[in-house]
Amino acid sequence: MTDDGLPTARPPFEADDAGPGGSLPERESGRDPDRVGGVLLAAGTSSRFGDANKLLATVDGEPVVRRAARTLAAAGLARIVAVVGHEAPRVRAALSDLPIETVENDAYAAGQSASLRAGIEALSGGSGDEPAVDAAVVALGDMPFVEPATVETLVAAYAAGEGDALAAAHDGERGNPVLFDARFFDRLTAVDGDVGGRAILLGSDASALVAVDDPGVRRDVDQPRDLPDDR
Repeated sequence: MTDDGLPTARPPFEADDAGPGGSLPERESGRDPDRVGGVLLAAGTSSRFGDANKLLATVDGEPVVRRAARTLAAAGLARIVAVVGHEAPRVRAALSDLPIETVENDAYAAGQSASLRAGIEALSGGSGDEPAVDAAVVALGDMPFVEPATVETLVAAYAAGEGDALAAAHDGERGNPVLFDARFFDRLTAVDGDVGGRAILLGSDASALVAVDDPGVRRDVDQPRDLPDDR
């Protein structure tokens, strides 16, 4: 167990896994990894970054938000929705030629939960409809150092039945992205404030951390000093 109280699942994963320690009840078999989508939260105001939009700052000549989106695309997710808000036209332009849909969140100032709601509703086809995907990987637009293999590992853990709410972790520390089964979609769209799905992850008895060899899951861009010096 970690300080979060969550068990840790470690790859490789087998299709008949029953969750960490075999303790999760009635894990489904035969989950289809091709029915996992993605939500990229990219609507924030970058208030602690200064006058510039941190999502449009560059790493190796590429906008931060584009690198984060490209990670999801490279992982082969079924469908990806990026939620934009602050400086939406510029952020959308940075994603223009990627296989990603965009949806605008006019209430982005209300916090991360409003963007999460917009993304999940777009990905699932709207409230009350049959979800278009079985699960969603929720990633942050200001985390450009996550590797596609990390997203693939989360999906593999889900397909193997390791849990219904899974967070990437490095050196025992919880990070992002996070994967949620579609059974949590209604709860995710009901979350308020700036907490995202953390309470759901920490409160579910079907949650686990997924160990990855990727320090990028703990590395976001909050201030200019968080960018590489050689960018």
